[in-house]
Parts: sequence; structure tokens; C-alpha cells
Amino acid sequence: MSGAASPSYRERNSTADRALDILMMFDDTQLVISGSAVAERLGVARSTAYRYLQSLVGSRFLEEAPGGGFRLGLRVLEIGRLARRSYGLSEIAVPVMTELSEDVGETVLLTRRTGELVVCVDRAEARARAVRISYERGSTLPLNAGASALVLLAWIPQDEARRLLEAAELRRFTPATLTDADTLVERLSHIRRAGYSVTRGELDPDVTGVAAPIRDDQQKVVAAVSVVALGSRVFPEAEAELAQKVLKTAQKITDRLIAVGG
Repeated sequence: MSGAASPSYRERNSTADRALDILMMFDDTQLVISGSAVAERLGVARSTAYRYLQSLVGSRFLEEAPGGGFRLGLRVLEIGRLARRSYGLSEIAVPVMTELSEDVGETVLLTRRTGELVVCVDRAEARARAVRISYERGSTLPLNAGASALVLLAWIPQDEARRLLEAAELRRFTPATLTDADTLVERLSHIRRAGYSVTRGELDPDVTGVAAPIRDDQQKVVAAVSVVALGSRVFPEAEAELAQKVLKTAQKITDRLIAVGG
């Protein structure tokens, strides 16, 4: 080989770090950056900053902005699209669910509706206080049973909810399970007003569930997150606080879902 010696690994790594520093300069308030701003940020001469910028332009991570300076390029959009494709609902939700589970010391569930069934997509298990429930990962249950199921019904059009309930087999799991379509439709209106659902012993005896809706970028309810616990551990005075934590978790998942969904 002839010519200048190839840069060392440490030098290559330093160059990569500086390229990342430049890309990290962009945010909601700074959509275009200048060469002088990059030089100041990196603590280098302006000519050196422009070399980094031109390298990023050549690889399509940046492009020259019409009014001067540099903006993010098409390659960033392509990588963002690939990143979004790599994320599933569970990957987005489970880290947030785990935080909630560790906070409240109870099991947290992620559910979706498929036609007349509710599917348990994933769960975050409390280490010290696991509770035996009907919602195992991958299991399906009818629409009328449990806090998650009712949340997933509550925000679809009332006529559609009624049609689904009248067509479905409304099984009774405990004496508290609701099996009358009219009663259930009325219950859904209360859930919409409250913003969340609470059930007590309606699916599993002595199990309380608190669920809240997860939405997409169109504000459509696409999933539910819920806490399930032995009823004896959820005192009435603590129920409202638990509901607020579930609502906060649902909002966090919604925000992450929107962020990766574009």
C-alpha cells in the first residue's frame, strides 16, 4: 500500500464521535446548523468543522439547507424508518410496564383486541407478589371480562361495541362477571368518562384490575395496559392513586408508540 498511513482505530473512533456530536446538535428548536456553530461545539477550526460536515453530506446524513447551513438528510429518514420497523408493541411497552410493576409491586398486562377476543400480548411480573390470573401471555378471553377488555371496548363506536357484545359468547367467570349487553354498554360509558376501568373479581375471584387505553398517533385506542392484584391488596383509598399510575404508564407507552410510528 502507498500513500498516507490509514488512521488508527482510536482516530476513526474519534471521527465517529464527532460526527455523532454534530448529529446530536439537532432538536426541535434547531433544525438547521451552521459551520461556525459546529466549530464552536467541537472546539475545532472552522475548516475542520466543514470537513466533518461535508463528510456527513456525502453520506446523506446531512444536506445543505436552502437558506444556508445544514439540515438532516434523507439517510436519517431511512434509518428512522428501519428503526420503526424493528419495534413491536411489546418492545415499546414492556420497559415502561416493568417500571410500573416494580413501582406498585404487582403484575402489569399488555392487551389488544382481535375481533371478539382480547389477547394478552405481554406481561411484566411482580417478583415478590405474583398473582395467579387468567391472562397468561398469548391467552385469549371474551370481551366482557376484565378491566382490559372493557377499556378496549369503551372507545370504539357504541353501536359497534353493542354489536360485538350481542354477537359474542358472554361467559360468566365469577358471580360478578357482567353478561348482559345493555348493562355492559352502560358500563362502557362510565369508563369513557373516567378515562380508565376498574374491575373487582369479575374475571378471577378476589382479583382487582385497573386498566387504561394506549393510543396511536390518530388517538385511536390500539391496546390497553393494566395492573392486576389481589383485591385484598388494593384498598379503596389506594385505588385512585393506582389508577393515576396506570394512566401515566399508558400515556408513556402512547408517546413512545407515536414516536416510533412516525
